[in-house]
Amino acid sequence: MKLDSKIFDSIRVKPDKERVEQDRHPVCDHPGCNRPGMHKAPKGRNREGQFFNFCVDHVREYNKSYNYFTGMGDEDVRSYQKDSLTGHRPTWKMGVNRQAADGPDGFDPRSSMRGNAQRKAEQARRPRQRKLLTLEKRSLDVLNLSHRATSTEIKARYKELVKLNHPDANGGDRSSEDRLREIIQAYNVLKKAGFLSK
Repeated sequence: MKLDSKIFDSIRVKPDKERVEQDRHPVCDHPGCNRPGMHKAPKGRNREGQFFNFCVDHVREYNKSYNYFTGMGDEDVRSYQKDSLTGHRPTWKMGVNRQAADGPDGFDPRSSMRGNAQRKAEQARRPRQRKLLTLEKRSLDVLNLSHRATSTEIKARYKELVKLNHPDANGGDRSSEDRLREIIQAYNVLKKAGFLSK
């Protein structure tokens, strides 16, 4: 057990108010002042995020004399105030000054966004092609058609192949009968799958 801890002293012994106050708050940063510095004051320009710790009297005195723009000319103050309206970020007018819009490597983020929008619009216009099932692919292969064949192409090829392979067209020869059955079956598969418009 540590006998010199802050917690032990504040529980067991009557605490020394001055020592406890110093532990809670740092000493005032004003030269010659030993009071607790409970109030923060900014250190100034180009030292953002850094603070002095002052007592009440000295923070009031510091705030009365504090000027962020000390050492800056009038023109510098005006440009700082103008830039502060946009959070000190570069700006440009819409549709003008294209060079300023480009990044340091010549990349224009707006053209990239335009390209993405155009690609999405083209995809929306283009109808989605459905994925063909194995039986549908095989049926199209039987009819000697590509996988992107239209309804009219399928109907035209079907009529053509039926005329070529029908036994009546071949003088009663039944050797092409199996081929004719394949063609009719392929056509029916495509019809049931919705490839043919009514």
